[in-house]
Amino acid sequence: MKIVPDTSVIIDGQISSRVDDGEFTDATVIVPEAVVGELEAQANDGRETGWEGLSELQRLVELDESGTISVEYVGRRPESVEKRDADEGDIDALIRDIAADRGATLITSDSVQAEVARSTGVEVTEFEPVTQEFDELAIEEFFDETTMSVHLKVGVAPMAKRGTVGEMSYEKLDDSPLTEDTVREYAADIEAATRANPEGFVELDEPGMMIVQFRDFRIAIAQPPFSDGVEITAVRPIVKTELEDYEYADELKDRLLERQRGVLIAGSPGAGKSTFAQAVAEFLTDADFAVKTMEKPRDLQVGPEITQYTALDGQMSKTADSLLMVRPDYTIYDEVRKTDDFEVFADMRLAGVGMVGVVHATRAIDALQRLIGRVELGLIPQVADTVIYIEAGEVAKVYDVTTEVKVPQGLMEEDLARPVIMIKDFETQRPEYEIYTFNRQVVTVPVGDEDDPDSGVDRIAKQEIEREIRAVAHGHVEVELRDQNTAIVWVEDGDISSVIGKGGGRISDIENRLGISIDVRTFEDRDTGSSSTAAAPETGSKSLTVQPEVTSRHVIVPMDGHAGETVEVQANGEYLFTATVSRGGEIQVSRGSAIAEELEKAIDHGKTITVSPS
Repeated sequence: MKIVPDTSVIIDGQISSRVDDGEFTDATVIVPEAVVGELEAQANDGRETGWEGLSELQRLVELDESGTISVEYVGRRPESVEKRDADEGDIDALIRDIAADRGATLITSDSVQAEVARSTGVEVTEFEPVTQEFDELAIEEFFDETTMSVHLKVGVAPMAKRGTVGEMSYEKLDDSPLTEDTVREYAADIEAATRANPEGFVELDEPGMMIVQFRDFRIAIAQPPFSDGVEITAVRPIVKTELEDYEYADELKDRLLERQRGVLIAGSPGAGKSTFAQAVAEFLTDADFAVKTMEKPRDLQVGPEITQYTALDGQMSKTADSLLMVRPDYTIYDEVRKTDDFEVFADMRLAGVGMVGVVHATRAIDALQRLIGRVELGLIPQVADTVIYIEAGEVAKVYDVTTEVKVPQGLMEEDLARPVIMIKDFETQRPEYEIYTFNRQVVTVPVGDEDDPDSGVDRIAKQEIEREIRAVAHGHVEVELRDQNTAIVWVEDGDISSVIGKGGGRISDIENRLGISIDVRTFEDRDTGSSSTAAAPETGSKSLTVQPEVTSRHVIVPMDGHAGETVEVQANGEYLFTATVSRGGEIQVSRGSAIAEELEKAIDHGKTITVSPS
């Protein structure tokens, strides 16, 4: 009797077991090299099926040496592309061809392989796949009711995270380091249980890493060369909550039911974000909303009425395309981390789907800032109008996100009005942050006391002024804000002329770009006691009254005989700006700049314009 076993029955160990039972005594077992190559590839990838198959081949060799059967290895080794595309049937075709050429019976537990062989005239014997009953995983011995995760690694004592949400400790479970054989046995048990049990499925199977979901356990099995040793990390939720268990529950319910929202659930790892997301999902389902999830891997513990989707063909964008055809009322997007995730979240939200995304962030505002640059600024409140920050299993902060067209807090000029994203405390409706564009950059500014000299607006203004001045100065630069419209910049003595520029042109350009009046002074002036507040000149100082001329493009201050001097221009003794007199004996200020507007306003009100040495 000649038989050709395929990969499935070799992995199951069914040939040697049936030889032991006498069914295949004296048979010639023709092993295709394609089977050997596939098993070797699986073993190199760290898959237990490969190791189990190779063990079965060793048993067959032992049976051959004892004279019980005869074993032959025939055929060619599969190409790399054939091993990579084994699921496409290339290796199965090689095995069928050998059975046909040798006039042998194909032995398989793969129903598809059997059906294809019969249709091509190959004699087939089909066995039932070997299945095992798994009441529980072997690693469950390490879990108790307070254990969130177990960590097993070769050469290291078993460890576990235990405690309550937000108060976890990393504990040693045993003093003895684990051996490689022990860890591999746990891995084999996990893989076998996942493949045999309908409550288990493989989320990721790549060389060196397998991630599976078995009931409520999410398990990662890492092996060399991906990791420096065989390691198993098993995680499970230790608590299941309802939305009523959290602060602001009634208000959040009303908000979610009012209309479909864009919600970001933020928090640090282990804070309880996913647990809260599960509670939201269950509440929405009970409220008669159609709810789906997008997860990779799928580990949210939700009821069967909520369908859990993973990445379709490895891409969440394809999952989103499918869900848009299904049109759920709400989608829970677990682990929004990469740019692609944020873009998918935004696309679905802008298509009208209610979205709840789980985001890693150490502060509530950080969740919104992760959208900046990934989503057009003006669309952020449409994408995420609610931020819920979870800390130690509790709702620590809720933000309401809206857009207003206004002058950002701390800025004064009406022409500085712009769209501003307002982040308000959900309970008090008090603004806490503003997000807007400032000098072509997106800034996030804490909203506080307008008189606070260290307010967010002041910090941003100082940074922008310093950045501009440093671009033309070589030495040290310091910025002192006098108010929201004026600042003093302190520079080295050798930098004063390059910062001010010919005829004050360079500093005027900077003032125009920033919309703020800048007084440039040297550190030497400060060290010798010169005023840093740019007050009116002291009595007795040499000041010159001038009559500025307003042209179509400039406001010109005549300063004959003072070419090259650095002077202060004042109106009724109030400081306006500092400039260097041009070689032509005048100061030109471009109309439309903040400085020119102040000067023209002073002229219109009949104020006395004076100039004094700086």
